[in-house]
Amino acid sequence: MIVAERKPLEEIKGMIADDRKVLILGCGTCVAICFAGGEKQVGLLATELRIARQMEGNPIEITEETVERQCEWEFVDPVEEKVRGADVILSMACGIGVQTMAERFPGVRVVPALNTSFLGQPVEQGVWSERCLACGDCVLGSTAGICPIARCAKSLLNGPCGGSQEGKCEVNSDLECAWQLIYDRLKAMGRLDDMIEITPPKDWSAAHDGGPRTIVREDLKI
Repeated sequence: MIVAERKPLEEIKGMIADDRKVLILGCGTCVAICFAGGEKQVGLLATELRIARQMEGNPIEITEETVERQCEWEFVDPVEEKVRGADVILSMACGIGVQTMAERFPGVRVVPALNTSFLGQPVEQGVWSERCLACGDCVLGSTAGICPIARCAKSLLNGPCGGSQEGKCEVNSDLECAWQLIYDRLKAMGRLDDMIEITPPKDWSAAHDGGPRTIVREDLKI
């Protein structure tokens, strides 16, 4: 899931300081699960902004709406009428949702209420941990389902580095060594031979050069 956190209220207020009609648009998928941008969070932010602006003598007209996903046009198109009536859209979605809204409704300014953090997993109540960098060249099949790119502090494809102590990373002693985790899981499965094969360096050019990546499935195109 995409993990995000809400921006500080003062930063949000600054982005919409000159606007009177604001549409706060939530997203009911990833950011709702991590309690950053779902329907409840839309209501809380709307209340905070109304009170703050009222106290400043600069009242605001807020419309609250939450769609299932902001990253797909079919889910945002139904709110077009509310979008047209707003000075600004305050998007409580990840960066993809913000850009989707800006592209779909180019005549209305869209600003983010959240900071997109990473692709992660809920590990316990109120705690999310990064699990994937979306590198485009997945090696999880040979690393026991543990991503060394995201979970190793040095992103080592062939480890361990030799600096870990008692299963903890030398960069951060609070961090479990990813390669210790990989070793333990492979050992439990009787697959330690998987560590013998050397994984070649990744070609990062596709991920970082030449603009945004695109995947085209000809069999799905209409």
